[in-house]
Amino acid sequence: MSTYENWVPVFSTGTDYEADMVRDRLDDAGLPAVVLTKRDHAFNLNVGDLANVIVLVPPEHVDEARDIMQERLTDEELEKAALSADPDAPDAHPPEQQSRLDSGHDRIDFSAPDDED
Repeated sequence: MSTYENWVPVFSTGTDYEADMVRDRLDDAGLPAVVLTKRDHAFNLNVGDLANVIVLVPPEHVDEARDIMQERLTDEELEKAALSADPDAPDAHPPEQQSRLDSGHDRIDFSAPDDED
């Protein structure tokens, strides 16, 4: 059973970076969120069913996630956030957890394939 099996889509787009920004905004607000991509990266399609990139949250956080996504930041708030960002700050999540958040998969295997001769 997938950890994200009952999670609910709260955002859909054709680009990875838009979904990542939404997921990061929800993550910054303390809400669990993952990106599930159906994009065919080999052909870089960004239209149609092969381009769906979806942000999912647990059912109990749907309303809060939608409220956060409806909030509009002023230009001053955006400028303040941009100027206060630390490019040398450590990553928010370890690489394996970040990969799971980016892919919507429960487990990512980073090991080398077995050599079967």
